[in-house]
Amino acid sequence: MKHLLKMLDLSTEEIIEILDLADQLKYELKHGIPHPHLQGKTLGMIFQKASTRTRVSFETGMYQLGGQPLFLSANDLQIGRGEPVQDTARVLSRYLDGIMIRTFEQKEVEDLSTFGSIPIINGLTDFCHPCQILADLMTIREFKSTFDGLKVCYIGDGNNMANSLIVGCLKVGMAFSIACPEDYQPDQQVLDFAKDYDCFHMTTDPKEAAKGADVVITDVWASMGQEGEAEKRRIAFRGYQINDEIMALANKDAMVLHCLPAHREEEITTKVFEEHANEIFEEAENRLHAQKAVMVKLMK
Repeated sequence: MKHLLKMLDLSTEEIIEILDLADQLKYELKHGIPHPHLQGKTLGMIFQKASTRTRVSFETGMYQLGGQPLFLSANDLQIGRGEPVQDTARVLSRYLDGIMIRTFEQKEVEDLSTFGSIPIINGLTDFCHPCQILADLMTIREFKSTFDGLKVCYIGDGNNMANSLIVGCLKVGMAFSIACPEDYQPDQQVLDFAKDYDCFHMTTDPKEAAKGADVVITDVWASMGQEGEAEKRRIAFRGYQINDEIMALANKDAMVLHCLPAHREEEITTKVFEEHANEIFEEAENRLHAQKAVMVKLMK
């Protein structure tokens, strides 16, 4: 494992190793046990998309690991003024020990890994969100103790979250069902991966997808950069809300996850959100621990 570019690149063993290390680091943090694994190391954090959880969790995590985080907005870099990504990659590789980038195109992340000589971490692209999914898997295992025999249901947009969830959940052995409108399906590359799994099911019917689910997950209907489509998407996703009717079809002890920010009364009702707030905010916290594990694996 040289980089974290997308879930498709990770083996099942690598995912489990990251989750096991994340559990250990979380335990140590809660018990005041220092773990300065990255003392003297510097992580450059490139943000071409705004962020709350990604910036705070990476910055805090790097600090807790004894290293130095360096925030780099697109406005601060020549890459924002047209410098080729390959030049930026080669220059930053001479200053830094790792780069986390949150951007639009997956190709930009892949190019950084091709032309740079240091670990690259995908903090989010329009194609995938591997850091979030590692935190989700960590949370599921934390609450359910195992992945064996579990069914995950995702209802909503076949976006970067859906792309990464499908891959991550199938790789660790969980069944996966997704309900999304026909025009908002996951990326074909991900569907090609999933077709080899008998436990994968895609439908346009949220009720069908939710039956017997142990974990119910959703995301906003209009992601960052899609604000102009918000009204069109509200119409398209009518009926795709996580509410009492959907939860009644899931298993009685089903948990609910949301990567946040949440638009209450759109993709999820306030009632369901608050009933499962403990799980959702534990999921948010686990971004910190999962990403620390990734940084240690790549940069130590």
